[in-house]
Amino acid sequence: MKIREVLFAPGKSAFFFDDQRAIKKGALHDGFVYQGGPVTGGFRRVREAGESISILLVLEDGRVAVGDCAAVQYSGAGGRDPLFKADAYIPVLERELKPRLEGAEVRPFRDMTAALADLESGPGRLHTALRYGISQALLDARAVALGKPGCEVLCDEYGLPRIYERVPIFGQTGDSRHDNVDKMILKEVDALPHGLINNVDEKLGRNGEKLRDYIRWIVDRVRKLRLRPDYLPVIHIDVYGTIGLLYDGDPLKTAEYLAGLESAAGPHELYIEGPVDMEGKDEQIRALGRIRERLRVLGSRVKIVADEWCNTLEDIREFTDAGCCHMVQIKTPDLGGIQNTVESVLYCRARGMEAYQGGTCNETEISARACVHAAMAARPARMLAKPGMGLDEGFTIVNNEMERIIALGRRRQ
Repeated sequence: MKIREVLFAPGKSAFFFDDQRAIKKGALHDGFVYQGGPVTGGFRRVREAGESISILLVLEDGRVAVGDCAAVQYSGAGGRDPLFKADAYIPVLERELKPRLEGAEVRPFRDMTAALADLESGPGRLHTALRYGISQALLDARAVALGKPGCEVLCDEYGLPRIYERVPIFGQTGDSRHDNVDKMILKEVDALPHGLINNVDEKLGRNGEKLRDYIRWIVDRVRKLRLRPDYLPVIHIDVYGTIGLLYDGDPLKTAEYLAGLESAAGPHELYIEGPVDMEGKDEQIRALGRIRERLRVLGSRVKIVADEWCNTLEDIREFTDAGCCHMVQIKTPDLGGIQNTVESVLYCRARGMEAYQGGTCNETEISARACVHAAMAARPARMLAKPGMGLDEGFTIVNNEMERIIALGRRRQ
């Protein structure tokens, strides 16, 4: 089976690009947008509409394989690639990708991505969003050519067992931090709420009291709304380094505050993502390591999750080898090719590090479904419900794709 034609279509992602640095510096909400000017290069305002590019591979029998290029909400922050705009990058794809793929044979997925390795690094390196979409399209092409799901393609090529069981799903509330928790409880989401704690005054509190009260409220809400007494979701909250801002980056004070949240979480496991942002990878690894060690000394069950400055396969290996956290977020668009997501999860699992296959609200339904296939093959500890910030849409896309894979896989077994 050959690729007859390669097409590109500009699109809109399911959320927005936000200037994280401007928000951390105190940019205030003005309706759905933010007041003030941007801080990060490339932004024209603090919040801009998200964009995507669909890569369409028309196969010689007329069937079409698809992958979507998309970038994270907080582009340009934490060592990530710059703001992603479709009109700037479609010409790049026309020049760099189209001549390579048109007329090419659809070969094993890993062979095809290896043939494009020069686009992953070095002087020819493409934006992570482009590599993300290219790899999705290639995986889909191989799946279409073989007539089997993408997850089975990955299992076969990586020598992994085919396991037709659910991967726990993690929901994100966006700024609807209360209504969307109710939705998650009704839908029995495995881990919740993400919470978007990205501002000290509005969401954390100058003494950390707002986050503590929010956790208590979640625990009480689960108790009131659950239909099954054994429904006990993991509480996983992303604080975007704001706790570090509260304590001037002091890892010991940060750890002591985190340990104090354990009683608020009650019987729930508590994960805090990105407790500090030290504005550099080496500094981040050292700070997280000191926080984890202090939590151990304190006898705390609270777990910390690495996010900022942990963007590539190489970064994930470094954070994992350092043992500086309990869980690593594998933020799928930041890793470029989806093969890097699979390899990152497998690396973490082999070394006893919990892997959270994340991503961003700013993706599309195409990239979200591709990520389900990656997760069903590599088996992370949890994966993100995406795209969007409304919960319902992203959870439906991820949950239902997972259930379809399970139903068809069990039928074949």
